[in-house]
Amino acid sequence: MNTQDVISTVTALFIVGMIWLRTRMQYPRRGHNRLQLARAGRIYFAAAAALLVVGWLVAPALGRVIWPATNATPTLMRVVWFLATYYVFILVHRVLKTNGFEVFKST
Repeated sequence: MNTQDVISTVTALFIVGMIWLRTRMQYPRRGHNRLQLARAGRIYFAAAAALLVVGWLVAPALGRVIWPATNATPTLMRVVWFLATYYVFILVHRVLKTNGFEVFKST
């Protein structure tokens, strides 16, 4: 694994952590109850992970198609994809909450 792959891996893990943290902060604890992932939450994070994996594979080629004249590295394209994933999942979470689905439930 080269240095660029390590940077991309760390970035992807950071994005998963940021999605987790941001989503988790939207659900306050009630009393001494713990928060656990609801069924919608498991699907939500599986979809986030799947989108990150797709980005790992597709982003470098997509970057070359969109910006053929640039000399952008695969790492840059992956990082852009990962950041876009973070912002997309902010919107996905808002849609879920608006429709009454909870990512975390209090036990």
